[in-house]
Amino acid sequence: MIKYVFSTFQTTQLATKAKDILDDAHIGCELIPKPIGLGAGCGIALKYKEVDNIKVSSLVRTKSINISGTYSFPYPEKKERQKKMGKRIYLDHNATTPTHPLVLEAMLPYYRDTFGNASSVHAFGREARGAIEQAREKIAAFIEAAPEEIVFTSGGTESDNFAIKGIVGAWEKKGKHIITSSIEHHAVLNVCKKLEKKGFKVTYLPVDKFGLINPIDIKKAITDETILITVMHANNEIGTIEPISEIAKIAKEKGIPFHTDAVQSVGKIPVSVTRLNVDLLSLSAHKFYGPKGVGALYIRKGTKIDPLIVGGHHEKNRRAGTENVPGIIGLAKACEVVSLHMRKESENLKALRDKLEKGLKEKIDNVYLNGHPTERLPNTLNLSFEFIEGESIVLNLDLEGIAVSTGSACTSGSLEPSHVLKAMGIDPAVIQGSLRFSLGRDNSEEDIKRVIEVLPGIISRLREMSPLHKMKGK
Repeated sequence: MIKYVFSTFQTTQLATKAKDILDDAHIGCELIPKPIGLGAGCGIALKYKEVDNIKVSSLVRTKSINISGTYSFPYPEKKERQKKMGKRIYLDHNATTPTHPLVLEAMLPYYRDTFGNASSVHAFGREARGAIEQAREKIAAFIEAAPEEIVFTSGGTESDNFAIKGIVGAWEKKGKHIITSSIEHHAVLNVCKKLEKKGFKVTYLPVDKFGLINPIDIKKAITDETILITVMHANNEIGTIEPISEIAKIAKEKGIPFHTDAVQSVGKIPVSVTRLNVDLLSLSAHKFYGPKGVGALYIRKGTKIDPLIVGGHHEKNRRAGTENVPGIIGLAKACEVVSLHMRKESENLKALRDKLEKGLKEKIDNVYLNGHPTERLPNTLNLSFEFIEGESIVLNLDLEGIAVSTGSACTSGSLEPSHVLKAMGIDPAVIQGSLRFSLGRDNSEEDIKRVIEVLPGIISRLREMSPLHKMKGK
């Protein structure tokens, strides 16, 4: 084993900042669960080679980050550690999902054989165009839309940007007011914040303790200037499903375009644009066993919207750029694959999720559910473990071969507490110990048993190091 140096810090945030400093300086380092016996501080240590010790100390202290302690001893390489942990368990399906083998199989010919540009008039191009239109029909049928209402994009973020900026561009002569919720994905929130700087007014509506928005609040917030309502279908962190059809009814009565970010719900639960009655809906393939880098925006026929990306005449002048033919084929195949067993898989995932929640609560005290107890995605469980930091739990579970997250993958590098849990009125001290478990089709009862077996010991060890937990005991 190679000899390494381990630096400890008072908080996970400081450890994370120190790692960023070393990464910028191109010094090889790794955040790991703090080995037993390394003194006080958070449950994470920064590991790096002994030869870099003096340079690391200097760099970190220059940035006013105090190192609690420095230790040196041999430590096994990552490959050795992975051999010991056995089967790896993935419980982060709300971040992304593995591409289904049938999806990959469907895509491959469009890299090798049918590789033409779908805008070309020759046979290669016509074959690609034909495949795209067949895929469009399948995707439209999956969400009960018409094929001409589907516009292909690069994924959920582009679809959200397209919906919001496109409506704003087409409707801003009528008004400059947007209504959204305080728990939206940053692909919506940050667009709204940018529009505020351009003179638009945005109303961020509150949610209750379960993360639910009240449709009455939507009605009260509408003004003569309101040109868009955008509320997510299901929250990516807590899984709470919003009353979209009720909000849509209010929007229709007022003649206001209504967009829903359904990136987390499509493929997990049945989604029908007809039943939801929305004007625009965003979806992304990689959230339900399709490829990354492709998604779609449903635009109800007759909805006035400007294009986000201009250039050629692709997608009937609605989205310029050469179509990602393999990705579009993969998206359509993913819709087909998940539709076959959605109800059965949802029931199975819900049973596993509930077993995980019950098992952890029986073995660990001071654990709280975040999100609605019933109106929730069947695969999603967000729990807060009091007196410790979620990042420390994530790294300790990772050492055991178990992958979970502290919230949205798009903000996991941020040191800010979850805006979703803050909006729900949860105590910041409780928020910091939150974990999101998001299950998928390949998870088994054995996986759940393994987590229930491993996690209580990790929580106990981290709490022993926690000043907050020690204060509670006094």
